[in-house]
Amino acid sequence: MRKFLILTLILTIAGFMMFQIKPVKNTAKSLTAALEPLNLLNKDSLTIKSRVNVPKGYKRVDYAKGSFQDYLRNYKLKAFGTKIINYDDSEYYWQLGHIGVLDIPVPKNGLQQCADALIRVRSEYLWDNNRKDDIGFNFTSGHYCSWKKYAEGYRPKIKGNQVTFLKTASENHSKENFYKYLNLIYMYSGTLSLYNELPKIENAKALKIGDMLIKGGSPGHIVMICDEVENSKGEKLYLLFQGNTPAQSVHLVKNLEHSNISPWYQLKKGVRIPVSNYTFGSSKFVRFK
Repeated sequence: MRKFLILTLILTIAGFMMFQIKPVKNTAKSLTAALEPLNLLNKDSLTIKSRVNVPKGYKRVDYAKGSFQDYLRNYKLKAFGTKIINYDDSEYYWQLGHIGVLDIPVPKNGLQQCADALIRVRSEYLWDNNRKDDIGFNFTSGHYCSWKKYAEGYRPKIKGNQVTFLKTASENHSKENFYKYLNLIYMYSGTLSLYNELPKIENAKALKIGDMLIKGGSPGHIVMICDEVENSKGEKLYLLFQGNTPAQSVHLVKNLEHSNISPWYQLKKGVRIPVSNYTFGSSKFVRFK
């Protein structure tokens, strides 16, 4: 009887192990397929638009030259194969989810995380296009902090959730001071403040370059659309880039779930969307004003 029980136990354990091994093999196979060389890439090209080819049957959606959409689509990339580097110069542990690194410096202070990287991109566009007075963001507390007032010398006095702005510095409209302003925004803003502040996009068919897929929270995450193509049926695909936590190189991501169209993504509202090493459980979208 004892031998029978021992034999039964051995067979049960063996059966359980066989059941466990099979999904692991399938997962590894799927991951390998997702990481196979991509045929939509021009590895020698150094902009988002020129790095990624349009899938068969699609064409790029037109945007006016000088628009934010045109700015993002033509953003400069570093050489193909450039690794994602953390703010402290260490290599990020996950190097298999991107097909390009944007030419954006990563401050050594560790502040420029996921939402901050997109805030920087938007702010630099406004700066470069003589729209400096449009630069401003809400703190997580809901208080608005503009570059214009910061340049005039106003600084926030923060006590709990109470924020007041007092003129405590000399007027300074320099680019160096602009980046000090951005560091302040990085400290007191994030995915939650952006989600609460920015207009929501309820119809995913209205998405365009510059819009963001967001999970507002602590922690949350956010990625930005940086290119857009459409077929004759009106179906669209998008490219995405992201910053991350810890602060690191801003990078153009692969589509690890649908390698047949990677790095392009289909985007819908309210669905699960895996992006590199993060999964948005119920997709929501916002747009800069």
